[in-house]
Order: sequence, then C-alpha cells, then structure tokens
Amino acid sequence: MAGPYDLNDARAYAAWREQKLDTAPRRIEDIVVTLDDPRQLKTAERASLVDLNQRCNMAIYVSKTGTDPDKEIPRRLGQQLGMTTLDGHWLTDNDGISPISVTGAEQRGERKEFIPYTDKPIRWHTDGYYNTPERTIRGLLLHCVQSGATGGTNQLLDHEIAYLLLRDENPDYIRALSASDAMTIPPRTDDQGVARDAQSGPVFSVNDDGTLHMRYTARSVSIAWNAAAVAARTTLERILATPTPWTFHGRLEPGMGLVCNNVLHDRSSFTETPEKRRLLYRARYYERIAAR
Repeated sequence: MAGPYDLNDARAYAAWREQKLDTAPRRIEDIVVTLDDPRQLKTAERASLVDLNQRCNMAIYVSKTGTDPDKEIPRRLGQQLGMTTLDGHWLTDNDGISPISVTGAEQRGERKEFIPYTDKPIRWHTDGYYNTPERTIRGLLLHCVQSGATGGTNQLLDHEIAYLLLRDENPDYIRALSASDAMTIPPRTDDQGVARDAQSGPVFSVNDDGTLHMRYTARSVSIAWNAAAVAARTTLERILATPTPWTFHGRLEPGMGLVCNNVLHDRSSFTETPEKRRLLYRARYYERIAAR
C-alpha cells in the first residue's frame, strides 16, 4: 500500500484521517442529489454526484423516472459518470444489468438459490467479492423501479471509514486483512463440476490510482479466513454491528438509486404484495466513478 494506506507512513495517514473526518457527511440527507432525468444529467447534477463520491464514495439520487422500467436509465447514468465496463456474469441479463427481484428468481430457477434474488436479509458486503482480480468491482449502481410493501432498507458505510476505524483500533488488523490470502471464497460447483474456482484475495487493497478498495462479506458459511486475519475479521464485524456517525440508513423508492465506489452495504428482509413487487436494477462496473 502507498500514501495514507502505507502502515509505515504515520504522517500521511494522520493528514488523510483528519481530512476524511472533517469532510465525511454524517446525515443521509447530505448525500442525496435530485436529478431531473438520470439519462441526461445536467452539469450541476453530475458535479454533485462526482463530488460526493470523492468525499464519501457514494451518492443517492432522487429522480422523476418513477416506476419506468427502462434499463437505459442506469446504463446511461453510469456512462455519464465514467463507468462503462459492466461485469456480465451467469446471473445477469445479456446486457450485463441484473434485475434484482423475487419475480426474477421464479422465472429463472438458478437465481432463487442466491439471497439477492429472495426477500431475505443480506449481511454487510461489497459487491463482487468472489470475482477474480481482473474483474474487480469498483463501481456499483442500484436503481429502484419498485419498492416492496415493507422492508428492504439498506445500511451504507464508506469503506474508507471502516478502514479508518479498524486501523485506529490496531494497524496490525489492516496488515492482516491486506494479505493476498486473507479471505477465500470456496469454489462453486454445479451439475457439470466446478463452475467457479476458489478465489483468494485481500480485504483491503489499493487501486492503481491510489484509491482504497475493499473486498468483503460478512457471511459465515462458504468462506475461509487466513488464521492471521481472524482477530481483524472479528473486530471489523463488531465495528459494522455498531452504529457510527457515518452509517446511513434508508430505503430506495421508485426513481431513486445509489451510485457508489462499491461501498459497504446490507439489506433488510422485505415483504411484497401483488401491487408492490420489489424490482431494482443492479449494474456492476470495473471502473470507479469519474474523479471529475
């Protein structure tokens, strides 16, 4: 690691830490941007989304699109923010954008085994933690077409804040979670055998542009941790389970969305009615949101 993320550079870290805490938003209202049409951002709208992602790696938008199911809404928004390379995989539609819904699971039987396509809660994670390094998910966009009848709320936490809180407890925790084998996702098998190889990697790493990346899941099954990382993992779980001034809570409603540099997030369980069937579009990108 380099710069403020270099454990041997206390001065750089102290300067970064001070600036981070001085500028990090502490209310969810402070990260909300109103958009006229996400498919065609105005200059000021784009600047607000980019600025928030520079400060806290995320922004929530409210738009006038309502329940319009047009997939061009998230696609064009991502393009305008510098995110163009979608992570297509076996559970996405052919266009690389996933419809996250219980209905989709019923239509495509292979999805119903995966919690995002159910009404169950999802624990803290960043997206794509099982991907190979060349398919690292750095940008994430969630667009709500329809919310459920109840529930389906999210918690959000800037992964840089998680890093800061953990490093303040013990820098050795950061060292342990930066190891190349800190967290391993076992292989996924199907009727044909191994569908995805085991994937080991660090929790914390630094991108080529010097920004921090986090790869994490709080799931407790089908995951293996390096012995040296166990104490760090336990402490991180405690940090995430404890409310902080920088932990945001909210629910996306029709026309709303989240654009972020793959921050930590979770989801509560939800219920549906025939009139309120939850549908979100999820787009994962290899690029972060544009710097400016």
